[in-house]
Amino acid sequence: MAEAFLGIVISAMATGLGAIPVLFLNNVSPRLKSLLLGYASGIMMAATTFSLIPESLNSSNIWVLSIGMLLGTFVLNLIHSKTGDLDTSDFKLLSGVDRKTLVIITAITLHNLPEGLSVGVSYGSDLENLGAIIAFAIGLQNAPEGFLVGLYLIHQKMPKMKALMIATFTGSVEILTAAIGYFLAAEVAGLVPYGLSFAAGAMLFVIYKELIPESQADHQVKFPTYSFILGLISMLYLTIHFG
Repeated sequence: MAEAFLGIVISAMATGLGAIPVLFLNNVSPRLKSLLLGYASGIMMAATTFSLIPESLNSSNIWVLSIGMLLGTFVLNLIHSKTGDLDTSDFKLLSGVDRKTLVIITAITLHNLPEGLSVGVSYGSDLENLGAIIAFAIGLQNAPEGFLVGLYLIHQKMPKMKALMIATFTGSVEILTAAIGYFLAAEVAGLVPYGLSFAAGAMLFVIYKELIPESQADHQVKFPTYSFILGLISMLYLTIHFG
């Protein structure tokens, strides 16, 4: 149990670890921002298409995948439409955050819930070393997502430590769902494919609706496109060798 707890915490906290570089970023230029967002888009696209979707499909079927993805897209679209007039000053931690950033934070947080569940179920299963392998793979995926959240927050002129705290929080929710998955592995294992496909739909919405258009703002198109491909290749390499 101690090994499971350690693996779960390390995997979840990788999100905060990935956000640490934002503490050293000063005055992000429009070109650098476009390159970073393009790279992050590629990472998240690869994580979705080569990790979340295959994992869901391998443990269920095309109908479960389709339902989960459509539901994830619908929920994120609903959140996007309902947060246009939201006054984030009512929430101390999120004061000054615009709608795009709030949607991205929500998407990352929601998609971490089923990932935590999958880590917990893996540790709670009877398969040796499965928990450690899944926790490691999820941790690798969490790091660039934490960087993305941190980057968006400091772009909104949020203090760097506050941005780091929020990025870390988006990953820490995995600890709760991982604990549920560990103690109720037999009962909740069937929910994991739905959760992973839901996460895939949510992430694809964010990539298509927010990240790629934002990366090509200010007429920055050529180099962010290459950056997107490099991000996709980077995450694909990690998925093949460690996932």
